[in-house]
Amino acid sequence: MALSGKLRSAVVIGGQGIRARKLRTFLSMISLFLGVLAVVAVQAGSEIANRALLADIELQQGKDGSVNVSLPQHAKTVEITQEVLRGHPEVVGATGTKATIGEPGVIAINPGPVPFKYADRSQGAYEVVCESNGYCEQRRVENPAPPGQAIELQLVGLTGDIRQFRPFQVRAGQWLDFGGEPSLSPGLVLNKEAATGFAQNRVPAQMRVEGGTADATPRILGVVDDGSSTPTAYVRADELFTWLSPGAATPDPRMGGGASMTLYMWPSSQPVVQTLTARLTGAGADPSQVYSNAVDSRERIGSELDLMRWIFLGMAALVLLIGVAGILNVGLATVGERIEEFALRRAVGTPRLLLAGIVLAETLIIGLLTAAAAIGVGVVGLQLAGKVLGSRTQLLQDVAFPWQAGVAGVAAGLIAGILGGLLPAIRAARIPIATVMRA
Repeated sequence: MALSGKLRSAVVIGGQGIRARKLRTFLSMISLFLGVLAVVAVQAGSEIANRALLADIELQQGKDGSVNVSLPQHAKTVEITQEVLRGHPEVVGATGTKATIGEPGVIAINPGPVPFKYADRSQGAYEVVCESNGYCEQRRVENPAPPGQAIELQLVGLTGDIRQFRPFQVRAGQWLDFGGEPSLSPGLVLNKEAATGFAQNRVPAQMRVEGGTADATPRILGVVDDGSSTPTAYVRADELFTWLSPGAATPDPRMGGGASMTLYMWPSSQPVVQTLTARLTGAGADPSQVYSNAVDSRERIGSELDLMRWIFLGMAALVLLIGVAGILNVGLATVGERIEEFALRRAVGTPRLLLAGIVLAETLIIGLLTAAAAIGVGVVGLQLAGKVLGSRTQLLQDVAFPWQAGVAGVAAGLIAGILGGLLPAIRAARIPIATVMRA
């Protein structure tokens, strides 16, 4: 109880000292403000960069802790996978092929498919030919097709909602609906790169799937941000294989016939993989071609982010030390001016510890006020940056101020207050009572 009373007295007297010296307090805060703001900015920047980098990896590979399983390429892989995954929405299968939407018998605008800014129709005059022995080479087509209005896409067939693992952001329209029966008119969800191509070019609604036996009339359902620069469209797997026989899909002759499949799942769904492996082995697939990969992006990139963070925090600490030096200088000058006051307090029985607490309380209050000002400027600055630059920089879109930066700012203010006030507090506590007699 006595300790709490002394603490309260130190804070009250320290606050009175700050009010009595407003200009000096303001100058102390200015010298410290830049240092605390630097710490807040570095911590906020590193947290935002960390989130952005992890979000980009999640779009490409999957959320941290999930598992990607590659199934062997076989004529029965897709059929067996679709059968096993019915009733297991927590496991999503994905298979890929190529498709061309537009005029038939022409070279696409982006053969490959390649991003539209690198599109070169002359690439369509070449083809890659792979022989059964595994040898592949690029050969020039003697009588290439004429250029026309067609767009080539990477087509990804899904057995379920992949967004539980790869959090695609819907930018327009809607995502795939996996309920109900498949449609004879495949519903496509484009990524941003593919949507750019369709916005710049008018092509007929006629889709040819590589390995398919007939053309389909697709429906564009929406646009998502999947973090990929390759023009890509997502479709229900059962709608895709209405127009494409899984056993006829042969992306690479070196791997044998049939389409491949990749599973996105959590570790708790491992029994599903065991069932699939047993079924595929019974169908003649090679079980050694089942590969599992756990997504652990945070651990992989954590050391690099931590190193960069510590480098910038070191630079911010140097700026903070300048502010500490300013508080220290002002504190020593203030104690020098208040020698008679402190000596008189000692004469009437004020403990040395309380005198030290009064000085230290002043610097701590200054540190906390400066931290609050720096955090407030950081929050407002981040909101303004999001409004002004959000449309041009995806990193600043819908960004929130990280709480870690606020904690770092408060910690920096407290540390600066302690370091800047410790020496003046010790000096105040050592003032002898005889000083008041000489005055």
